Amino acid sequence: MFTGSIVALITPMDEKGNVCRSDLKKLIDYHVENGTSAIVSVGTTGESATLSHDEHGDVVMMTLELADGRIPVIAGTGANATSEAISLTQRFNDSGVAGCLTVVPYYNRPTQEGLYQHFKAIAESTSLAQILYNVPSRTGCDLLPETVGRLAQIKNIVGIKEATGDLSRVNQIKERVADDFALLSGNDDSALDFIQLGGNGVISVTANVAARDMARMCALAAAGDFAAARKINQRLMPLHDGLFVEPNPIAVKWACKALGLVATDTLRLPMTPLTDAGRPVVTHALKHAGLL
Repeated sequence: MFTGSIVALITPMDEKGNVCRSDLKKLIDYHVENGTSAIVSVGTTGESATLSHDEHGDVVMMTLELADGRIPVIAGTGANATSEAISLTQRFNDSGVAGCLTVVPYYNRPTQEGLYQHFKAIAESTSLAQILYNVPSRTGCDLLPETVGRLAQIKNIVGIKEATGDLSRVNQIKERVADDFALLSGNDDSALDFIQLGGNGVISVTANVAARDMARMCALAAAGDFAAARKINQRLMPLHDGLFVEPNPIAVKWACKALGLVATDTLRLPMTPLTDAGRPVVTHALKHAGLL
């Protein structure tokens, strides 16, 4: 299940900033109907940084309920305190989640040994499958391939979302892990190249609004038809870039509203709505992709 196009799902909110159950169901139905492989609930795109601990757990459980077994759900469970990440992870024991996506601790910038001990402690606290998440641009800390190789020896650490944008990481990690260790791109703009180099899929922001295209592109790439996959990717490239014209998930929430997938593009402060300057960029990208 940790292959193909996995959506980093937005958390839909009403105008008052409360989580919107009806829009969440609409989004899940959209992904089931359009071939998305799995949902990451309450990752970066799901505004994990601005949901309370209780809300975080509630959104994951609501996503599980509304998915109703039709699509695997991966829970975002990262924190920069190991004890908090363990607490959040253990909340989903026996819940039915397919696994957990656990980001590199942010702000405190641990050493590689600290990262190893952090992820080891989380994995040993649960039987749930663990996917590491490396995104130095947000965390200020880089999980190096050598450390990934050490962590991959722990039975329930089964993959990584690699979001450095450095394609050389694919081979550097592959040579240090078993063949069944899942390598997932965290960058839509280079995901196809990542897969062509031996990756298994992408945890995608673009899939929020182009679910069918992302699923099809990944399926073609998995089948070795990179020429056809690249045609889709070229059409989506302005979208891959445009959804980051302002910090994620500002633009993708606005795009979801523009396509009628959700009723509002409400965000929690300190995130603010897409600016007047950003709207034409996203609109052009949606039109170039044939979505608007």
